[in-house]
Amino acid sequence: MASEKEAALAAAPSDAPTIFDKIIKKEIPANVVYEDDTVLAFRDIAPQAPTHILIIPKVKDGLTGLSKAEERHFEILGRLLYTAKLVAEQEGLEDGFRVVINDGPQGCQSVYHIHVHLLGGRQMNWPPG
Repeated sequence: MASEKEAALAAAPSDAPTIFDKIIKKEIPANVVYEDDTVLAFRDIAPQAPTHILIIPKVKDGLTGLSKAEERHFEILGRLLYTAKLVAEQEGLEDGFRVVINDGPQGCQSVYHIHVHLLGGRQMNWPPG
């Protein structure tokens, strides 16, 4: 399997359904830890920490990455971050956690459907990658 960096450099935004669209439609199984009307949170299949959860909006609405955000996305962006807080509590990450949004090839984004990485369960380092 290609490294995350290689996958990000090979990825490109398109109108084709992403793996996340298929997970939302239940075409691909996922270990879901939280779901409501607007967001879905599930465990990453290649975790980078003991707890590594992806949080995605159920409707992409042109929001393929943070750099594509418009004022109309204000509510869903807030919902994604608030959901990260809820899931962190649910996962028992009271000692802290990290939230990451990769954007574009140099940001190591490999799926063009905005998503938040919730990482925890170990000591994080600084600076990151």
